Amino acid sequence: MTLYHILTRGVDKRKIFLDDEDYLRGIHDLFEFNDIESVENLGHFFRKQYIDVRRRYIELKSERRKRKLLVKIHAFCLMPNHYHLFLSAVVENGIPLFMKKFNGGYAKYFNEKYERKGTLFEGRYKRVIIKNEAHFIHLPYYIHLNALDLITPEWRERKLNNFAKAMKFLNSYRWSSHLDYAGEKNFPSVTQRDFLLEFFGGHEQYRRDITDWLKELSIEEMYHLILE
Repeated sequence: MTLYHILTRGVDKRKIFLDDEDYLRGIHDLFEFNDIESVENLGHFFRKQYIDVRRRYIELKSERRKRKLLVKIHAFCLMPNHYHLFLSAVVENGIPLFMKKFNGGYAKYFNEKYERKGTLFEGRYKRVIIKNEAHFIHLPYYIHLNALDLITPEWRERKLNNFAKAMKFLNSYRWSSHLDYAGEKNFPSVTQRDFLLEFFGGHEQYRRDITDWLKELSIEEMYHLILE
């Protein structure tokens, strides 16, 4: 299995998620477009009453037949002007096919909602192959900790002033797979977590490790994985 870290950014670093509805649409599209078959009428599947951010967690279900996955989404984090994915292909060319469907589908939604035209994303997505165990061990934590850029970007320089505040924010940020790995159901249908959970020793060990990672690991050790 070949693993990839993927980053896509808004054109000119513009925001691509402006409100909760946009984030929910992005989450939904990660689920719905991860399918060999095409989506005939996405508007039919995305309903506010069906997907409500106020619910404790959201179990997405396709109203078509069972999906045939293009990729395994091991981890993700959606940010205001970009997103990170940790993927492996299930079928041949699964990653480029999935990225084309996801980016194209979300851009169509965004342009229609905000009455804009043109490209939403900055060129082709960036990707790096995870070649060794050191890369593999660190990457899921790095992806999830990206959310801290919104309140305390100094975490990247190991200058975190309020660790408790940072962890409280991370544990309240819904637009990533962190909560599902920590054992709290959030968007459990989107990711395929068995592989990473087995490797990292379950939910409790993940919670301990991400805490230690934030306290102890220098971001300089991650430069080979950082695509920004």
